[in-house]
Amino acid sequence: MNTIKQILAVIDPTADSQHGLSRSIDLAKKSGASITAFMSIYDFSYEMTTMLSSDEREAMRNAVVKDRQAWLDEILAQYPELEINSQVVWHNRTYEAIIDTVINQGFDLVVKGTHQHDTLKSVIFTPTDWHLIRKCPAPVLLVKEHAWPAQGNILAAVNAVSENEQHLALNNRIIKDAQFLCELANAKLNLVNAYPATPVNIAIEIPEFNPSVYNESVKKHHLESTYELADKHQIAHQNCAIEEGLPEDVIPDVAARLNSELVVIGTVGRTGLSAALVGNTAEHVIDSLDCDVLALKPDGYISPLAK
Repeated sequence: MNTIKQILAVIDPTADSQHGLSRSIDLAKKSGASITAFMSIYDFSYEMTTMLSSDEREAMRNAVVKDRQAWLDEILAQYPELEINSQVVWHNRTYEAIIDTVINQGFDLVVKGTHQHDTLKSVIFTPTDWHLIRKCPAPVLLVKEHAWPAQGNILAAVNAVSENEQHLALNNRIIKDAQFLCELANAKLNLVNAYPATPVNIAIEIPEFNPSVYNESVKKHHLESTYELADKHQIAHQNCAIEEGLPEDVIPDVAARLNSELVVIGTVGRTGLSAALVGNTAEHVIDSLDCDVLALKPDGYISPLAK
């Protein structure tokens, strides 16, 4: 994503504030991208009206879509400085409607607002958010209701010691996309890499095992690998956080300490049984974050919804 050409801004018909649209407009002004405001609506009651013919039900659905289109056009009229396209569709699964549109119309960024727990002041990711994170082939930017301040911090989460070629390529993409967004937002880039603690069972089962030596060796390996990755992308070593612990603990902690506006993270998009058995570290990380998130798929990723 060294450029943004087409942004799909997801509109929430239940929300008063469309901060996904607001973030899309900010990005479009800085990147020259076009925006399509997209809304998926559905009301099961219209499908259950058995007294009506299929043509009559279709007419009712079209009337609802037309009404929502007029509502959306009123919102977009508040931004006369930009030409924003709009699209309202009738679909019972919002995430499928979004992904189908991304695939069929070639959007290269999806921007969607997140909900916030009023009491806890934390981000709540909806089922639609999770489906997009797992299955959308384009980068998905999930945003809170706040602006990105100049000279803020963007955090790129990497796995610097992975030997998996797909993960290594994803590291580079994460950093390049984060650098691009830093240029747009006039922000500072930081890297974070978590490394595992010494397994307790090894220390107990093998008396001659020296956990401190092992731990220093692991730390050294992660430091060297992260700095090598940073050097490749001209990132100063002081802007790298290499810390012991699980990624779902380390990354949100570093993001909070830096008061990061955005965390850029790669997701492999596991679904089905493999996701249940193997788990997805990225999802655990995302669920613990309280800031904007850009979720990226590996190059060549094919959505399970692709026909």
